Amino acid sequence: MKTLSPDFAAALAGGVTTLATCWRLTRTDGAVFGFTDHDRDIVLDGVIHAAATGLSASEATARADLSVGGLEVEGALVSAAIDVADVEAGLWDGARVAIDVVDWSDTTRRVAMRKGVLGEIARLDGAFTAEIRSLAHVLDETRGRLFQHRCDAELGDARCGLSIVATTATVAAVLDAHRVRVAGLDAATAGDYDRGLATVATGPAAGRASEIRFHGVDARGVVLDLWQPIAGDLAVGDALAVRPGCDRRFETCRDRFANWRSFRGFPHIPGNDFLVASPAASAVVNDGAAWVS
Repeated sequence: MKTLSPDFAAALAGGVTTLATCWRLTRTDGAVFGFTDHDRDIVLDGVIHAAATGLSASEATARADLSVGGLEVEGALVSAAIDVADVEAGLWDGARVAIDVVDWSDTTRRVAMRKGVLGEIARLDGAFTAEIRSLAHVLDETRGRLFQHRCDAELGDARCGLSIVATTATVAAVLDAHRVRVAGLDAATAGDYDRGLATVATGPAAGRASEIRFHGVDARGVVLDLWQPIAGDLAVGDALAVRPGCDRRFETCRDRFANWRSFRGFPHIPGNDFLVASPAASAVVNDGAAWVS
């Protein structure tokens, strides 16, 4: 239910309307951007909502059962505020979105239509499609802890308890948008930095970070395969701060990090095979005694 001011309601009741849609996006780094489907810039709350961005929105959906609704915004990457590298680096992911319908002839006449967060952004041939998720999406997120085999702590956080120090590596070669060859990690075993984090310390991309999908070693040295394509902005000689990763298994916590006392999972949950197994004389006796002391 939207409440309109009397003059806005009267303007809407007229034969001709002067309406425009304005989108205001607040990124997680605090940067604020405004866009509109009007043919001229509109200033709302001190934010310039830029025109000529080629934006158009799909039909919005809202559901009474609190399931996630939303809409999609499509457009061309013609705005100077939308940098392709920033989109690929994930800087727009999770941005807060506020959508208003405004009378562009008198911007005091406005009504807030929707608030949400920016979800998945797809890019193809110079155009993009951005998903806008309703605020109900937070109701679908996990709260509290799950009874599961693997640890739910982050390596090095307060619950994990380990002090993790990043290793400095130097870019030796950029292989493609995702893969980079580095020097300085020769003492590590292949896989030690899987699921780790690489943060750019120097160069034009300084401050950007990406999780490490795969840490491998070949005849020419160490190769890091990154989830986010920041390698295209790297140059030979740039420094990376590289943190190791963890697969969250009890065996890894115990054997690699000697931190099994702080393991935050439940590794001895009986699996489905155990639950449906039939009695056998040769089987281990399950008398309710503790498996781990």
